[in-house]
Amino acid sequence: MSITWGRRVLPAAAAALALTVSGCVVVHGEREVLPAATPDEAGGALRAFTDAYNAADKAYDPSLDEDRVTGAFGAIDGARLKARQANHPQGNERHEPLELTDARYTIPAKAGWPRWFLVDAKANKGGDARWMLVFVKERREEPWQAAYLTLLNPADVPEFRKDEQGYAEPAVGGDALAVAPSRLSRAYADYLGEGGETFAEGPHTSVVREQREKNEKRPGLVRQFKDEPLVAGDYAPLGLRTVDGGALVFFATRHFEKLTAAPGTEVPLQNADVRALTTGEVGQTLTMEYVSQQAVRVPRRGQVVFLGRVPGLTAARGE
Repeated sequence: MSITWGRRVLPAAAAALALTVSGCVVVHGEREVLPAATPDEAGGALRAFTDAYNAADKAYDPSLDEDRVTGAFGAIDGARLKARQANHPQGNERHEPLELTDARYTIPAKAGWPRWFLVDAKANKGGDARWMLVFVKERREEPWQAAYLTLLNPADVPEFRKDEQGYAEPAVGGDALAVAPSRLSRAYADYLGEGGETFAEGPHTSVVREQREKNEKRPGLVRQFKDEPLVAGDYAPLGLRTVDGGALVFFATRHFEKLTAAPGTEVPLQNADVRALTTGEVGQTLTMEYVSQQAVRVPRRGQVVFLGRVPGLTAARGE
């Protein structure tokens, strides 16, 4: 990894759970605006995902759901399963099957590929939170894959703008939004390093910056951090217009945290999952790589508000 380092700190966070729509649309010769999926197709995609996710979680085997996940969620979930498989080769003895009920499907009408839709469901995990899953499909012959997953407070789930047939409107470009969906990933990476007024204060914005500054001052261990946008392919931002004129947008970012111990000392031992994802010998430095998926409310004017954020460790390197 070739990284230019700043001096701010990322709080160590490795989410065990994975989870969010697009300014970047690749049109493959199709111009007709069509529903991204039928309700039956969407329901089948959710069932196929749930079955594969449960099989992979029970066995701690990422190969069992790799064709049903992609993008930010796929990277986080795949790394989680890889680490757990290394530490628990016998599988997940505490496996509890995921059950998704009361599923609501928000299907946009759009031209070309990729196509995608949003599922808002109740689960037997996560308390009262609603599970928000974004499914994407790059080509007709490919299976639907979950690219984003986040958990939202029911009060934070917006009402989406729909046409007479009940299909939602994608949020694309920068049309009448405070920040274009395609710019959110870069804007958030810049905000974490430099601050600014793009995002409202909260646990995923101002609090993160405050925590970095506190951790930076700990003696004997230097923490450096770099934030990068993720916008290509299945990491593209995806968003839906809401009835208030704004949009709900899911986007991804990549983050690096580098720990450097004082001369003559070593980086403190990390937890078992971090060690399972680490290459090289950990001596004076350890660089950890995270992928994070975000769900935000973008207004027509004003600051972007975070509704949910799920980061997960995806790799680490010792030196």
